Amino acid sequence: MISQKMQDAINAQINEELFSSYLYLSMSAFFEDMSLTGFANWMRIQAQEEQFHAMKFFDYLNERGGKVELLAIEKPENQWKDIVTVFEQTQKHEEHITAKINELVKIASDENDYASSNFLQWYVNEQVEEEATASEILEQIRFLGENKHGILMLDREFKGRSFQAPVDGE
Repeated sequence: MISQKMQDAINAQINEELFSSYLYLSMSAFFEDMSLTGFANWMRIQAQEEQFHAMKFFDYLNERGGKVELLAIEKPENQWKDIVTVFEQTQKHEEHITAKINELVKIASDENDYASSNFLQWYVNEQVEEEATASEILEQIRFLGENKHGILMLDREFKGRSFQAPVDGE
């Protein structure tokens, strides 16, 4: 059985992950409006990943005998100055999620909840990847600056991204 404190924290994290999905979907719509369909695709896939993360928490909480309580999802921003600003926010948001995951790890540690500690290691590793990816893309976009040809090449590259749900244990 999972503790009330961990249950509440996981329910809050489900909300964080669902908000992340909304945020990235909003960013996808922003890029669609700019006719940058590759960037839109990249963000849509990111939204799907966040939905997957939420459902992984959802399933874990149910497996541990906890009660899932879905909270209201905050409305995400829907306008940005430019592509750089979108990816600056993406980087900042991933850092925020990493901090939230770290808080969950701390709760699990404080409560000697070894099952949750083990479960959360997947998210710890995932956030390292998420932050690195966001940072790499941000730096590439900054490097390109006003080079529209470079942006269009990156846009074409992003069209090829697809969602693959990780296999258990990955």
